Amino acid sequence: HSANKGSWNRRIINSQIRIVNDHAIEGYRIITGWAKLRKVYFYIEFSSPILSSSLRDGDRQYENTPVINGSNLHAMLRFRKLNEKPLICKVALSPVSTDNAQLNLKQEASHWDFNQYTTDADRLWEKELEKINIQGTDLQKTIFYTALYHTLIQPNTISDVNGEYMAADYTTRQLSANEIHYTTFSLWDTFRGAHPLYTLLNADRVTDFVKSMIRQYEYYGYLPVWQLWGQDNYCMIGNHSIPVIVDAILKGIPGIDIEKAYEAVYNSSVISHPNSPFEVWEKYGYMPENIQTQSVSITLEQAFDDWCVAQMAKSLGKMEDYAHLMRFSGNYKNLYNPEKGFFLPRNYDGTWIDLDDNSRHGLTEGSKWTYLFCVLQDIPGMIDLMGGPQAFSDKLDRNFEEDHYKHDNEPGHHYIYLYNYCNEPWKTQELVRKHVKLNYKDTPDGVNGNDDCGQMSAWYLFSVMGFYPVTPGSNEFAIGAPQFSEIKIRLKDHDLLIKADNLSEENKYVQSVFLDGKKILKPFVDYFDLIGAKEIRFVMNDRPGVY
Repeated sequence: HSANKGSWNRRIINSQIRIVNDHAIEGYRIITGWAKLRKVYFYIEFSSPILSSSLRDGDRQYENTPVINGSNLHAMLRFRKLNEKPLICKVALSPVSTDNAQLNLKQEASHWDFNQYTTDADRLWEKELEKINIQGTDLQKTIFYTALYHTLIQPNTISDVNGEYMAADYTTRQLSANEIHYTTFSLWDTFRGAHPLYTLLNADRVTDFVKSMIRQYEYYGYLPVWQLWGQDNYCMIGNHSIPVIVDAILKGIPGIDIEKAYEAVYNSSVISHPNSPFEVWEKYGYMPENIQTQSVSITLEQAFDDWCVAQMAKSLGKMEDYAHLMRFSGNYKNLYNPEKGFFLPRNYDGTWIDLDDNSRHGLTEGSKWTYLFCVLQDIPGMIDLMGGPQAFSDKLDRNFEEDHYKHDNEPGHHYIYLYNYCNEPWKTQELVRKHVKLNYKDTPDGVNGNDDCGQMSAWYLFSVMGFYPVTPGSNEFAIGAPQFSEIKIRLKDHDLLIKADNLSEENKYVQSVFLDGKKILKPFVDYFDLIGAKEIRFVMNDRPGVY
């Protein structure tokens, strides 16, 4: 069963419960809604025999019937006691069939020792969580490892143990050996920090993440926007599979068909799909609000996606594509209103639509302040638009001092790091310390906002380590301020030690940074330099410093 909702027209299309024998039941639920067709098949085994059953569909109830079909099903099962032992249920799911669910159960839950399962789960989680080792207080460790755990819950495996999965066209397809098909891609959120984090900690999984996205392109026509249970639900904007794929390839993640990946990112940028009418983009150089709603946010984010494709085109020597897409990546300038000093919506005839500070007209989950600094791909160009480094810094100051910055949603996650680009890195360092403390705690509301499949937590992890991927696809990290005296990251081939000398409550500023003993002369570090190093050492001080 499911809660009925008016939004997304969510409802059960059909479902079934079947009594297989006195130790097992199986069935399925087909539901529409946020994802248009989710098929969830299950197989359940019990440690004690079923004595009797009551199956119900709404008001219709049947005693000891072997099967029931309907759209509002419940089952009540009565069991024989076995020496006062607890009843144990082994539950397996599949997006393909009850047979596959049973096969998953046989392979992944072959015994009845509950304590052994918890032991095995602890061991598997420890293997993942010990990839980063920190020196800190118990409170700091609680917050840190909770955040790391959050980043590893999604994306989710949706392929069965035999390699079958439900593809984006609702057909059952078969993987090659040793591949995994993933889903739950909250890409509007996770392209910013979570996926760049995976390239550091889980590069082996990134290959299958990218292949899973490309499979949607092959069967559906374009890459995922927000994928759930193997299908797109288009609940957000842009096409941020593109930066995830480009970032992975430009970082040298192995096992990806690069030509197929380029075909997928290029075509997904030039084929019209929900919220992305390419012909409008090409004609006007921006999204007119009276043609496409959320026009400001879509213009800014689509310009970034096009820049990402351009970088991949350049790396492959496709210079005609590169020039074409770089032109689109500058479309953000067409919505900057110099008189008002904001990116604002305008209609197809060029007329502007003015907004007050709280209006969301033309914007996605935010105000005009939320999207003021959302030019990831051309930060120098954005700074010039706003009058140069000092004017840009002044506008950033207003953003934080007047409380326009909202950390509880993703579009502004990189804003704290923008002071690096206008020669005031100490302001970044102050704000990192402030927002790490303000937005991450060991309480039920310890993450300020929806964690959005790990992005909130990824921001925290990068920020306490001392660097952040402002522009995925650029292989550049902006330096921030580490919050632990020592962190050791287990990379693919070696450990990277992050040290913060003299770190204290007062010493929150970075005086200098050394990579394997060589001083970094600017507040940025290249991905390949970072993963090739054994140590990055920050020297902390109680006074703002410059590089």
